[in-house]
Order: sequence, then C-alpha cells, then structure tokens
Amino acid sequence: MRRLLVGVPYVWLLVLFLVPFGIVLKISLSDIALAIPPYTPTLDLSGGWAGIREFFSQLDLENYVFLTSDDLYWKAYLSSLQIAVIATFLTLLAGFPIAYGMARAPEEWRPALLMLVILPFWTSFLIRVYAWIGILSTEGFLNQFLLWTGLISEPLTILNTNTAVYIGIVYTYLPFMILPIYATLERMDASLLEAAEDLGCSRIQAFWLVTLPLARPGVVAGCFLVFIPTLGEFVIPSLLGGSDTLMIGKVLWEEFFNNRDWPVASAVAIILLLILIVPIILFQRNQQLNREAEQ
Repeated sequence: MRRLLVGVPYVWLLVLFLVPFGIVLKISLSDIALAIPPYTPTLDLSGGWAGIREFFSQLDLENYVFLTSDDLYWKAYLSSLQIAVIATFLTLLAGFPIAYGMARAPEEWRPALLMLVILPFWTSFLIRVYAWIGILSTEGFLNQFLLWTGLISEPLTILNTNTAVYIGIVYTYLPFMILPIYATLERMDASLLEAAEDLGCSRIQAFWLVTLPLARPGVVAGCFLVFIPTLGEFVIPSLLGGSDTLMIGKVLWEEFFNNRDWPVASAVAIILLLILIVPIILFQRNQQLNREAEQ
C-alpha cells in the first residue's frame, strides 16, 4: 500500500511531465519541413540502438543556435523575466495585507472572506481578462470615473501598454498569492505575538520579527505560483498589451501557428522550461541544506 501511495505521484510526473517533455525535446532537435506535422524527426526509434547511435553521432543543436543568433528571442526572455518579477512583487504587495487581514479576522468571518477570494474562479479566465478591456480603454469605466471626479482632464492611455498587462496579471493571479500566505498565517500561534510584545517589542517589531519569518513559506509558495505561469503568459499580454509588450509566450505562439516552425518553437519552450526549473531546484537544495543545518 505504501509503495502504491508513493508511486502515484511518480506515475503522474512521468505521464504529464516527462513524456511531454521528451516529445517536445525530440521535436526541438528535428528539422523544419513542409509537411503535416511540419518537421522531420532526426531520431528514429524504430531503428533500435543503431538509430539512436546514428542520431547522437549526427546530433546538432541548430535550432538552439538559431535562438542565439536572433536578438528577438533573448529580448523576449529578458522582457518576460522583467514583467514576471515586477508583477510577482506587485501581487505580493497587494496579496500579503489581504491574507494578513483574513488571518486576523474573527474566525466566523474567515470562510466568507475565503469565498470572496475564490469567487473570481467561478467565471471564465478569458471573460475576466476581456472585462478589463472595457475598464481600461479610453472610453472605459476607469477613464469615465476619473473624468467625472475631475482628477484628469483627458482620458489616460492605459490599454495596450505594459501597465495594463501588470494590472491584468495582478488581478488574475492575486488569489494564488493570497491563499498560501493565508494558510500559513492562519496556522500561526497568536501567543507568539503576545510573548514578543511582553518582551518589549512593539506591534511593528513583532510583525517583522515573528509574523514575517513565519509567513515565509507561504510567501515563497505564492511567489512561485504567480511567477511561473506569468513568465509564459500569453492571453493577458495579447489582449491587454500593445506592440511594445514582448513576452516569450507570444513569441512561442507565433512560431507554432504563424511561422509553423515547430522545431524552433519547441527549442524556445525547452529553454523556457529550464529557466523555470533551475531556480526551483536551487531553492529546494537551499531549503534542504538549511533543514540539515538546523538538525
């Protein structure tokens, strides 16, 4: 029974991650062709070990080398990293106070507050992003409200800018930041804050010395849950961003569906996956070393 329980996550990982990863990696090492599908495999498994040896003897990384020759790709990676980091930071700034307020609210209120956070998931993601077009456009609700209050004299240009992308990302992924932080803070022993205040700490000092360190696992989990999907985001920059919004998700879509260059698109996807996996592995390694040091 124990082996079965342990084996289920590994089977899940094998079927839904390793197998698709192997397929994409194989396509990234193939040659483009005018066919369906639009590539010619260079690895023929039907040839057995002889075919595998021939593949490695003639292996070239032409598609990966091509990514370094065109500055569009590395600029898209850097731009995506910048947008993902800034959006994650903004989401943390907005999400932490909300999660903290929910954790400190009376216990009978917490289920209702949690429901309000989850409520946006009852509506389609695409519809929620489309709604921001009507809010942020020149004739949208936000500009009309600001003009009505007299705060501005002419409509602001928000839609089709990076600002609109940040707004869309923060709004969309805010629950993913709030929920893990709330789960961490909700389990925190309130007597620790009382002890810190009894020892002479002010409420602000108790927050920095007690609450924030204890909330770190939730903060890290929330940042990962926001950063990882944001880095490869396609829908939000396509609908809310402009021509200057360069993200690797849009480049990946154009390579697959406009240029029909599946090998290069697969190489772009593999590099993106490595960018995501390496920091996670380094973080887990650092956490393991810290646990070993504490023991």
